[in-house]
Amino acid sequence: MEDRERQAQALEETLHHEIPLSLAMGLTVAGYDGERLTLRAPLAPNINHKSTAFAGSLNALTTLAGWGLIWLITHEHDLPSVIVIQESATHYLRPVGQDFVATCHLPPARQIERFLTALRERGRARLPLSVEILSVDGQIAVSFTGRYVAFLTHVDEPPTRL
Repeated sequence: MEDRERQAQALEETLHHEIPLSLAMGLTVAGYDGERLTLRAPLAPNINHKSTAFAGSLNALTTLAGWGLIWLITHEHDLPSVIVIQESATHYLRPVGQDFVATCHLPPARQIERFLTALRERGRARLPLSVEILSVDGQIAVSFTGRYVAFLTHVDEPPTRL
């Protein structure tokens, strides 16, 4: 099994263990290529009264895509961290009437390096990320931005402050 596949599998196991909602949603890690993380969820367990994806499920998947990308970054650099979302905004632009996929791209290398330096030197760092869910016709259905905070600590220790 390739290293990226192992990382994706480890992330999926972590999400299901640490965030039980991800398991109830049917979330899977669809891929990680070192540049972007893609999470997938089936429509059936996430459907609303209009037979489209429930906004809460769409928001959860986008939030977890950002969380997951930071988890991958910190683990790739041997900096296991507690990761929390500090703030976010979600824009629902089109209904989603099928299984849905959230994609989070790595920010520019300079931004990642600043994040990693702050995490190493101060024990905490912030990273803003953007995530999208596309509709069947390839247009943006959901646009999400979030600022995440990582705390360099043992997973069992709660974060100190944001």
